[in-house]
Amino acid sequence: MSWTLAPQHMAGAIALGYLLGSIPFGLVITRLAGTQDIRQIGSGNIGATNVLRTGRKGLAAATLVGDALKGTAAVLLGGYLYGFEGTLLAGLGAFLGHLFPVWLGFRGGKGVATYIGVLIGLAWPVTLVFAAVWGAVAAALRFSSAAALAASLATPIALFFFGYREAAELFTLLTILLWVRHRENITRLIDGTESRIGAKTSDKSPAPDA
Repeated sequence: MSWTLAPQHMAGAIALGYLLGSIPFGLVITRLAGTQDIRQIGSGNIGATNVLRTGRKGLAAATLVGDALKGTAAVLLGGYLYGFEGTLLAGLGAFLGHLFPVWLGFRGGKGVATYIGVLIGLAWPVTLVFAAVWGAVAAALRFSSAAALAASLATPIALFFFGYREAAELFTLLTILLWVRHRENITRLIDGTESRIGAKTSDKSPAPDA
């Protein structure tokens, strides 16, 4: 698409999204709850999957919701301040902020929850497609990472099919980034060493995150 926003407004939309996306809800929530630093357990990831390894399902659920809503909030605020193009740029910024938060030395999460949150803000009906594909693959293979990867592949296609062409372009990029962040999971899936949903993993093991 051809951009009409002034460069300073484009930068503002991306910065807004990045600041929201870089809020490390998993770390903040677990610290407030007085648990062990989640960067020192499991995969060391700040996402909901690793928070679940604390044994606190409520904290994991809160992290999942927080990481998703920051993506949705970025899209809505970006649209309010900068129009439709602002929604796309703020969504991109939020996803990058979650993956590479400056506050944590650019070591963030893998992005699935924020990916979903941005999708809700831009084209919520397609979230149902994501959920359906995730659920089908998870039920068949019992791999959370494989389910997320498959659902992310289906998302740009569904967006294009339903007429969200600009969002489809954005989510093609987000999907590539998500796959890159899951490269270790992909290697374990190929090697047959990826943990299945419900399997117990040691705190010292290189446990997967979706």
